[in-house]
Amino acid sequence: MRTPFGTPTELATGVRLLIGAGVVAPIAPHRVVKFPYALYRYGFTPTTAYTIGAWRHPDQIAIVDDRGTLTYRELHERTDRLARALADRGVGPGSKVAVLCRNHRGPIETIIATSKIGADVVLMNTGLSTGQMKAVAEEQELTSVVVDSDLADRLEEVPESVTRIGAWQDEGSGCWGDDTLEGLIAVDGSKELPTKPPTGKTIVLTSGTTGTPKGAERPSPNGIGPVNAILSRIPLTAREPALVSAPLFHTWGFAAFQIGSLMGSTLVLRRKFDPEDALRQLAIHRCTSMFAVPVMLQRILELDEDVIARYDTSALKTVTATGSAMPPHKVTEFLDTFGEKLYMLYGSTEVSWASIAKPEELRREPGTAGRPPAGTDVKILGDDDQELPAGETGRIFVGNDMLFTGYTGGRGETEVVDDMLGTGDLGHYDENGLLFISGRADDMIVSGGENIHAGEVEGLLGDMNGVKEAAVVGVDDEEYGQRLAAYLVLESGAELTADEVRDHVKNHLARFASPRDVEFVDELPRNQTGKVVKSELGS
Repeated sequence: MRTPFGTPTELATGVRLLIGAGVVAPIAPHRVVKFPYALYRYGFTPTTAYTIGAWRHPDQIAIVDDRGTLTYRELHERTDRLARALADRGVGPGSKVAVLCRNHRGPIETIIATSKIGADVVLMNTGLSTGQMKAVAEEQELTSVVVDSDLADRLEEVPESVTRIGAWQDEGSGCWGDDTLEGLIAVDGSKELPTKPPTGKTIVLTSGTTGTPKGAERPSPNGIGPVNAILSRIPLTAREPALVSAPLFHTWGFAAFQIGSLMGSTLVLRRKFDPEDALRQLAIHRCTSMFAVPVMLQRILELDEDVIARYDTSALKTVTATGSAMPPHKVTEFLDTFGEKLYMLYGSTEVSWASIAKPEELRREPGTAGRPPAGTDVKILGDDDQELPAGETGRIFVGNDMLFTGYTGGRGETEVVDDMLGTGDLGHYDENGLLFISGRADDMIVSGGENIHAGEVEGLLGDMNGVKEAAVVGVDDEEYGQRLAAYLVLESGAELTADEVRDHVKNHLARFASPRDVEFVDELPRNQTGKVVKSELGS
């Protein structure tokens, strides 16, 4: 039987994990009695967690950003004022408020404030072009957009009917007056906040590199299953500082915000990622956890050894990264440099998480995606939708409590088998139950009738001595239909020839997997979350 907190088994396991993480601890009775009221008002949302945090530990720092700090009490009071001011301007149930911001207090305050008045939030990728912004604004029927001043030019083609509200204001960015978050908070509002607002939707945009990114509606947790899943594989600890480098508009950055709210964490945010500054923040704030995308960790590893040694990161217990593949040799290098602290999460905007690899698993198999966490099923299915045995590659399907509820506007299709959602990736389990990802199903290259997984070739090339990064794509070929083209970024001072690259592949994989075209480039094109934009290769 499922209760509002999950099944009895989930509840018992979740409570044990929450106690172990320090989330559940002795609390004064006069504060405990308020908790059910917050849960009644806002459900299982970060707004509830921050409301409880303001009662439970009001003077603890909730956010550290480039402008300073906010306590849990200050965050609660400021978002009350912002919610009232927005309500006075007509924002409420049915309104769609877009957030086009980098990592700072602004997007978090906007998300909490809109939740307090039942409005929907659309998290916008900061890498969108003006044309994509216009298309998203029209498709999502935006009513307002909260925007950093250095991103305001992206709104040039967005209709003027969409209200602009300034978030982060750089010097010389012009006078926005009260049309800023700080202005609205200062003005406050006259409306009473609703006792129980409807639960607003959260829409995350997929990582579209061409055309209009699809909006994926994220569900609100219906119990403690989600935190149970994360804590079953990642040993996070409550009320400790966490550096959130992953963009808040990204599924993992948004998840870090959600997790941090429940854990009572101090979220350390920086508007722009710099590898040395990341180490500096870890040292200054004694962060015990870090949330990132793999390319950020790779940039940290590129720092000189003496620069890395300059910063004391000994307080760090967990570094969790997701969003794209990390070359296996870089995984090992990170473990060697920072210790057994790396956790690699495999998932997507649509399925949330699928599996998590622990440090000991990455040490043995640095290319693994790990194992499914508690409450999650991951199956490898063949073309007949039947589950495949270990060692056989097939389509990856995921079942958990946080599958997305669908694309907005009816765009896009999903593949569902027995209530499990397909990720669009191919993979297999090994004999020890570890999951491995071969790559996107649509990245399959068919050359001369042979199926070649681009990800397998990329992994092999990425492990070559002297290779920093590698990407493989299929290009049209009159004789074979497609041929492989490899694009490599070399380590500083390294030298390789195209023939050496081809021979390396032939010596480890089938001859037809060897790339006919080999090109050495200064860098691979990436989107805002670090994924390689293969459509730009060769263009």
